Amino acid sequence: MDGLETNVLYYGDNLHILRNHIPGNSIDLIYLDPPFNSKASYNILFKEPTGEQSAAQIKAFGDTWHWNQAAEDTFQDIIENAPPAVAKLIDAIINGLGRNDVTAYLVMMTIRLVELRRVLKDTGSIYLHCDPTASHYLKMVMDTVFGVRNFRSELVWKRFSGHGNVYRAYGRVHDIILYYSKSDKWTWNQEFRPLSEKYVGSFFTYIEEGTNRRYRLQNVLNPNKNRPNLTYEWNGHTRVWKWTRDKMQQLHDGGLLVYSKTGLLKGVKQYLDESKGEKPNDEASKGNRD
Repeated sequence: MDGLETNVLYYGDNLHILRNHIPGNSIDLIYLDPPFNSKASYNILFKEPTGEQSAAQIKAFGDTWHWNQAAEDTFQDIIENAPPAVAKLIDAIINGLGRNDVTAYLVMMTIRLVELRRVLKDTGSIYLHCDPTASHYLKMVMDTVFGVRNFRSELVWKRFSGHGNVYRAYGRVHDIILYYSKSDKWTWNQEFRPLSEKYVGSFFTYIEEGTNRRYRLQNVLNPNKNRPNLTYEWNGHTRVWKWTRDKMQQLHDGGLLVYSKTGLLKGVKQYLDESKGEKPNDEASKGNRD
């Protein structure tokens, strides 16, 4: 493997592709959305060049979640070739749970996660989409493969609505996305999403005279009371402020500070049209958010 080919679609078992076509430390970002252990019949994604359905793919999707010879071979591969901590974990899980559909799924995922870590750059990140059937086991595997300290977030992927035909149980409306980096040098590009109308109406409640710009008031007090360099009198009131006196003067001169009738500083203006939006949190939804 001299280098990673770009703009190439690989068709086949991704373990074989990873081991034979993808060099180490070559991938910036990985997202996995593997079939879950849901007992579902998955659609065929590809056809043969003749237009016929791929028999190999049908077999792969039908046999993946059963403990068979392929699962046993994969388990032995982990024991013999995976990092010792990973091999020890999988051996313990199988000794505890036995050889069944869930552990067949875990060994199939584990051997691939080991390879995915190998191909990931030190600055790279990986997102694994899974469901509550095995997410708790997969987190243990990822903790071991990528390191506990490289766990970044567990994202809750919420569906648009629940299932109305669920009885004697809670309707399952979410999946899990496990987010890990390969090291503490991971790349992070901050994203923002537009503020909802409800949020804007609740927080950006002021309209500036003369410009009609909508704004909110941000706190100007420092939560740390032991800051002698930020403790001073401003407009007749001594407080522990967020900024130095020079910075406060700049904000005042810019017309950004708002005062009460008694001269007490109430807050600093944050304009809606200057807001980048809301930073996403660890709960996401396929439907509309408030």
